[in-house]
Parts: sequence; structure tokens; C-alpha cells
Amino acid sequence: MSIFTKFFSKEKKESLDQGLSKTKKSVFSRLTRAVVGKSKVDAEVLDNLEEVLVESDVGVDTTLKIIGRIEERVARDKYVSTSELNSILKAEIVSLLEENQPENGATENQVSDGASPHVIMVVGVNGVGKTTTIGKLAHQYKKQGKSVLLGAADTFRAAAIEQLEIWAQRVGVPIITQKMGSDPASVAFDTLSSAKSQGKDIVIIDTAGRLHNKVNLMNELGKIKNVMTKVIPEAPHEVMLILDASTGQNAFEQAKQFTEATQVNAIAVTKLDGTAKGGVVIGISAQFKIPVKYIGIGEKLEDLQVFNRYEFVDSLFS
Repeated sequence: MSIFTKFFSKEKKESLDQGLSKTKKSVFSRLTRAVVGKSKVDAEVLDNLEEVLVESDVGVDTTLKIIGRIEERVARDKYVSTSELNSILKAEIVSLLEENQPENGATENQVSDGASPHVIMVVGVNGVGKTTTIGKLAHQYKKQGKSVLLGAADTFRAAAIEQLEIWAQRVGVPIITQKMGSDPASVAFDTLSSAKSQGKDIVIIDTAGRLHNKVNLMNELGKIKNVMTKVIPEAPHEVMLILDASTGQNAFEQAKQFTEATQVNAIAVTKLDGTAKGGVVIGISAQFKIPVKYIGIGEKLEDLQVFNRYEFVDSLFS
């Protein structure tokens, strides 16, 4: 059985194919042009392929790694036909993603062993889909039978608190809020204290998405984390960075800023259904050595999918 069919559920795969259709169409049209009139993979085809990957927002560093691996394959096998290029490209990208993802290709939304509650701190700039992702994530955990508590620690925008309250009501989970302008660390402290006393399984904390001053960002996120440890020493168990795929190369800069500001250990890439820049998922994972845990491929609650590298690569290049 091929690794590219082993883990697929039909319904999930169909949703993924549809969600990535804009990227897939863009990538395939470029790949077709890259090999037109060629029967074997040569230097010209590799140059064209490099251009295709960069234009698909895979990123320069990751593109060079992929091209290098394919060059080694071509040198080893002496002759590689252009008809084989697609399957080789898929295999090399999966291999690259394997360095940052679990063995089965998927990063399941499991909680830490012995951690109660399991605390997730969500970071990312305004507008990337943080609130929506938190709501969908809460829905997924609730479906698993977990008790969830949300904390609205983005106190700098009244809209952020209101939006998270709407999502909490929509998915039927409680939320801890304070008035706009309150200390975000205070909200985090109250949320964790409440979760601990009530025996909640999952805590998801929203944070402010301002990148105007990295020092302020680092201080703010550091303060929130320090306060969390006073309630639960190991918290947060996850620091999840939300990135908007449609921003393309800007997502790399956001990832750079946040990974320097705090210990990000999971990534969710949103809005893949509305863009042709889906290649950014490959580049972000490879460059920052952080697992992509979720991808957003639509508006429905179920459209936040656990990232599976085999399914993702198959949807892009098949």
C-alpha cells in the first residue's frame, strides 16, 4: 500500500482536495510549463522547478533543499524521466516534512500525559484567524468528550473578547473574560485557576496579536507564561502560532518574530481554501523545524483538520 493512500479517509481527503484546489491548480499549471517539451529531468527542468516552488511560496531555503535532493536522485539514477518527476517531488517533500512531524504523518490533537488541565496558549497577529481557530479547536476537543475552558487574554481589543465570547457560545464551552484593557496575565491566571478548581481537561488562552514592538511582545508573552506557571508549573504545554496562508511570504516573517519572542512548539496554518499560496505550509515547517499541527481549509467547524503530511502532499501534487 502506498504511503499516499495509507492514512486517507475519503470524506476528509475530499475536503482537503477541495480546500487546496486553488494552490493545486496554480502549482500544476506551473509544473506543466516547467517540463514542456522535455522527456528527462535535466538542469533546465530543475531550474524551472526551482522557479515553480519559489513562486508557490515554498520559500527559497526550502526550495533549495528540495532541488538538492532531486539533483542527488538524478545523479544517482543517471536517467529520470519528466513523467517520474511528480512522484519524486512528492516523496522528497514528504521526506523533508518527516523531520518535524510524528511517524504516522498526522499530529493528533492529544493532550499531554498526566497534564490536567492541558494548557494551550495561542499566539499570532490580528486577522490570521486566531479566534476562529480557537473556536474550532474547542469544538474538536469537546467532540472527544473533553471539558474545555477558554481565556480571553487579548484585552487590547474589545472585538477580540466579543468574538471569542461568540465562539464560546456557539460551541458550548465556558469562557473567562475581564474588561477591555485588563492585564492579560491576570486573565490567564484566573482562567487556569478556574480550570484547575473545576477539573477541566483543556484550557485555550487567546493572546494579543500586535507585532509593532518585538520587545513589548516578548515581555507580554513572557509575563503570561510566568503567571501560568504559578498555577500549573508545566504550563503552557503548547504555544500554538496561527499563520494565515494567504499572506504568503509575510507568514515567514511572522513566524520568525514569534519564534524569537516565545517557545512556539506547534503551528496552525489557516485560510488555505482562499489562496493559491498553500506551499507556505511546506516552507514554514521545514524552515522553522516546528510541527504544523492543524490546517484550516474552510468555514465549517470540521474544516480545521489535523495536518497529515502524506494527505497534504498528495492533494497538492496528484
